Amino acid sequence: MGEENQLEKWEGYVDWRNRPALRGRHGGMLAASYVLLVEVLENLAYLANASNLVLYFTTFMHMSPSRSSNAVTNFMGTAWLLALLGGFLSDAFFTTYIIYLISAVIEFLGLVILTVQARTPSLMPPICDTTSSGVPCQEVSGGKAAMLFGGLYLVALGVGGIKGSLPTHGAEQFDQTSPQGRKQRSTFFNYFVFCLSCGALIAVTLVVWIEDNKGWKWGFGVSTIAIFISIPVFLLGSTKYCNKIPSGSPLTTILKVFTAAMCNRECFTKSQSNAVASMGTSPPNTTQADKMKEKSDEKFPPQTPTKSLKFLNRAVENYSIHPALECTVEEVEAVKIVIRVLPIFACTVMLNCCLAQLSTFSVEQAATMNTKLGSLKIPPASLPVFPVLFIMIIAPLYDHIIIPYARRITKTEMGISHLQRIGVGLVLSIVAMLVAALVEIKRKRVATDSGLIDSEEPLPLTFFWIALQYLFLGSADLFTLAGLLEFFFTEAPSSMRSLATALSWASLALGYYLSSVLVSIVNSVTGNSHHQAWLQGSNLNHYHLERFYWTLCVLSGLNFFLYLFWANRYKYRSTSPGN
Repeated sequence: MGEENQLEKWEGYVDWRNRPALRGRHGGMLAASYVLLVEVLENLAYLANASNLVLYFTTFMHMSPSRSSNAVTNFMGTAWLLALLGGFLSDAFFTTYIIYLISAVIEFLGLVILTVQARTPSLMPPICDTTSSGVPCQEVSGGKAAMLFGGLYLVALGVGGIKGSLPTHGAEQFDQTSPQGRKQRSTFFNYFVFCLSCGALIAVTLVVWIEDNKGWKWGFGVSTIAIFISIPVFLLGSTKYCNKIPSGSPLTTILKVFTAAMCNRECFTKSQSNAVASMGTSPPNTTQADKMKEKSDEKFPPQTPTKSLKFLNRAVENYSIHPALECTVEEVEAVKIVIRVLPIFACTVMLNCCLAQLSTFSVEQAATMNTKLGSLKIPPASLPVFPVLFIMIIAPLYDHIIIPYARRITKTEMGISHLQRIGVGLVLSIVAMLVAALVEIKRKRVATDSGLIDSEEPLPLTFFWIALQYLFLGSADLFTLAGLLEFFFTEAPSSMRSLATALSWASLALGYYLSSVLVSIVNSVTGNSHHQAWLQGSNLNHYHLERFYWTLCVLSGLNFFLYLFWANRYKYRSTSPGN
């Protein structure tokens, strides 16, 4: 008891029993290490299926390549978009600790449903034979489709809650007011991406091999076990965690500030009109608006709003509005921060649209090629092993060598700013799409020259060519995702950190949705009575996939110039970028 009295309370944080958290006893790298270990298991459970799902849809659910690609991108997009819900609930009503546990249970239930379906033939579409005398393929439908998508979207809901709470929970274990705490927080985000990659490595090698050789029931089973184990592992750190006390709905604050600003604008306009009408009876130098401003100044004497986004400053002026719409300067400034980060967020959507190709068309490309490595046959869905290994190598090097060197050169706490990291990722995504287009041209030339343009046989071309686009996009993901997570966490007000950090995953979601939309638009625009749509045909060799990649390359280039415009205008909250 005496020791506890000597320890400083961590203001705004509680332990798992809802008692005040204590500095020195709660939080720190040990507490965050449990989060990192959980992330390995959680990402293993999610990515093991997501990386290979397009082949599950085409082979066992008998969907077309285009429909399979859209089904995968919609599923993955929904999972990441639901991170906003997880972030919102963590900020508004529950702690990140509680949201993780609830979300993990939901994902577990979804994986149980998918495992049961995969191991029960009567719950799957009948096996078909593509020969002329065989059984025709029937796409999954009815109750079987309901079970499939019901399980998938329970998984998506669970994944969204985890993504919206877990990174914030880990980052909040560090003291944000000290330089050492901020450096440890930066290290945490780098290793969070490293642990994402560790889970992905197991998923795209061991679990994908199990799915392709032992059956999908075993693949789903491994994912189910992984997410189940993550729950007791997370609970092991309970006595070490510090949990931020929820501070109410951030969306309510945003809505209140906008409403107050609009209402006060109307009141200000009316007060000016009344002042003009009563100039003959009022003292010449004191208008009604002046009196109201004086009253407002009395209410907020020590603080004044910043000059940026001036239209929101009226929210703190005390005109005749409802008491529920009275806003503080802190609330107005918090909303301004959210508005300022939105253009940066929007500029990362295009990169994630490119990243979506790794789970869809890139896997289908690799499936048409020679995937043998000596006597070993590599599953196409294991291709992400290349960027994953690269990330696992570069992430520690970045944290322990590149960043310390950059700090000495730039004389700043962070060394390389978050916006610079994001910009590097955007450039790498452009290069990735350029390489993808060139590789697809080569792949189709080999298919034509070998007479296999109409065949389903593997092409005499090694799948290592596809690894190039995986490498560049994986590198882009490393720079952008880690940069985004820390950027949103550090720039957001403390009452909105979970929701703001969830924007990183929402960017992924919108990128995957944009991929689906672009596929539909491209087919609609390019397909007519005289020409075949670019992304349609009896097999992938009949697609004009290289043209689609060129389109993504051009759009990514335009997006980068837009990003430069907004990044140059952005002002960090503190004098040291990234603090």
